[in-house]
Amino acid sequence: MLETRNDHAGADGRAHGSAELSRQQALLKAGALQNAILTSPNFSIIATDENGIIQLFNVGAERMLGYQAAEVVDRISPSDIHDPQEVIARAQALSLELGTAIAPGFESLAFKASRGIEDIYELTYICKDGSRFPAIVSITALRDDYGDIIGYLLIGTDNSMRKRVELELQNAMVVAERANLAKSDFLSSMSHELRTPLSAILGFAQLIESGSPAPTVSQKRSIDQILKAGWYLLELINEILDLAVIESGRLSMSMEPISLAEVMHECQAMVERQAAKRGIGVAFPRLAAPVFVKADRTRVKQVLINLLSNAIKYNRAGGDVVVSCVAGAAGRARIGVEDTGAGLSPKQLSQLFQPFNRLGQEASIEQGTGIGLVVCKRLVELMGGTIGAESTVGKGSVFWFELHLASDRHAAAAAAPSAPAAAPAPAPPGGRMRTLLYVEDNPANLMLVEDLVARRPDIGLLTALDAIQGIELARSAQPDVILMDINLPGISGIRALRILADDPATAHIPVVALSANAIPRDIEKGLEAGFFRYLTKPIKVSEFMDTLDIALEFAETQPAGPGEGGTA
Repeated sequence: MLETRNDHAGADGRAHGSAELSRQQALLKAGALQNAILTSPNFSIIATDENGIIQLFNVGAERMLGYQAAEVVDRISPSDIHDPQEVIARAQALSLELGTAIAPGFESLAFKASRGIEDIYELTYICKDGSRFPAIVSITALRDDYGDIIGYLLIGTDNSMRKRVELELQNAMVVAERANLAKSDFLSSMSHELRTPLSAILGFAQLIESGSPAPTVSQKRSIDQILKAGWYLLELINEILDLAVIESGRLSMSMEPISLAEVMHECQAMVERQAAKRGIGVAFPRLAAPVFVKADRTRVKQVLINLLSNAIKYNRAGGDVVVSCVAGAAGRARIGVEDTGAGLSPKQLSQLFQPFNRLGQEASIEQGTGIGLVVCKRLVELMGGTIGAESTVGKGSVFWFELHLASDRHAAAAAAPSAPAAAPAPAPPGGRMRTLLYVEDNPANLMLVEDLVARRPDIGLLTALDAIQGIELARSAQPDVILMDINLPGISGIRALRILADDPATAHIPVVALSANAIPRDIEKGLEAGFFRYLTKPIKVSEFMDTLDIALEFAETQPAGPGEGGTA
């Protein structure tokens, strides 16, 4: 029995010794960790007493701030090495939040921590040599066994790198924004510079074509070539500028429920003449029920017209184009354009939607750039849709795009009948002579409009070469309608419009913009500025005359300005 007791005692002793060894090892490990923390050069540790006077200043604090511990311990408060303006601002913010005055100093830094809230904030440390650096600091209250505060612990890290990266990112964003603005300004300027000479070419060609006496057969053939080349060049300019605007991210979309039946009907009217010239039959679907998609109406028409034009242009003689509208992927409608042309090989299909790639059509008699399909793809994707194609060599191709269906509620609202249009204003009694004022500095454009207006015996034309002269003439002559260029010497057409609108003597006169600034952003800015209509150069004669009639009719409904018609 004695031996057994001795064995148990020995086992207990060994167990107790092992536990003691583990405890000592744990203490040593904890001590090593504490020492590593206190001597780490990567973050500052500052401990204060309950009054905020520094009691501990670790190696990291010495390295970051340049002070030796002996220089600050029992001498200063952490608030003494912070940016004083930030300390004051923190105290003011707390005072405002609490409705009571908080003194600037350590009290404002430790306020939340003293109430049991661990606080993390950004501040600027001031080093011994006067240099500064941003830091992120957490501050915690230290308490004894009774819960009383005996001091505060501040742990800080240098935030210079993050701040530097943020600043670089902000600078990069500013540079990118400036580049985008510069690109937009360049596109606007390029559009204007290219359209101005084209306006004269196409405008005068249309005048000669419809003039009296009619041109001879030989002259007509030459005029047709001028117009064909001019309109093609305009189409090329539009496509390139459209693509550039899309790629710059500056294209705005007006997403709303639109009726596909209405859009297809409008597109049918626009391509029928092109198809008839080539002997191509075009068939559009009759939808059993209205189909509404959420999209930009103008851009859907642009995409569909492009696909229809290609289907007609690259079809065989006497071929057909069939438009379809069916259910696509879940919640989408698919619009397809099928032709009976030569078709595309798998290799050509893989190269679709690449800029300036005409898929081997470069040598054909058909004009094109290879940009149109790229623009279509970008527009469809901006509307949240998808676009694609299927083709069989020798049989033809189907180009399709899918758009999201509008919700039932939105579709019903879009389908609701609108109020009947107001009856047009009655014709002016007695065939009264009306006056058009044209403000334009380009001699060719002035001459073109003079020749167009000369065909209207009921309209007299006044002209001004700059906005200042135009404003003075508008005030004195009181024209019925003003036609205004945008890029004018001195002040712009938009600025002139504002001056006219602010003057009671001219505020009633409708002002129509006629400008070579034709990218969507320019047109939107012009309409937002208050122009009655916005026409772009080159002038389309029928569109110009129709707009002029609408503006003249509108002018008849406006009350006369002060001093006009004998009134005071």
